[in-house]
Amino acid sequence: MATRVSYPVETKMKAIEMRLEGVPVKEVMERLNIKNKTQVKTWMRWYRNGELNRLKQPVGKQYSYGKGPEYRTELEQVKAENRFLKQQLDVLKKYKELEWRYR
Repeated sequence: MATRVSYPVETKMKAIEMRLEGVPVKEVMERLNIKNKTQVKTWMRWYRNGELNRLKQPVGKQYSYGKGPEYRTELEQVKAENRFLKQQLDVLKKYKELEWRYR
């Protein structure tokens, strides 16, 4: 199993800056001693999606780090909560259907 490499935030930001300037991925990897090209692509995707907080996360904690998703507006938060509650209802409905079938 390969060991995970943790890069400092400064290295990640420098890689993003270099890519925005048009420097090829291979050259960015050579200059900053980055071992995996998909890592640079991941950082660029996070940058484009406005997920700069993810650059500060420790290795292996991309999805569970912090307090959960951050919402830009209260409306987004209410919509997410609504989706979650609808999913819970759907699960209960399926459970009741199965209960009736096997009686």
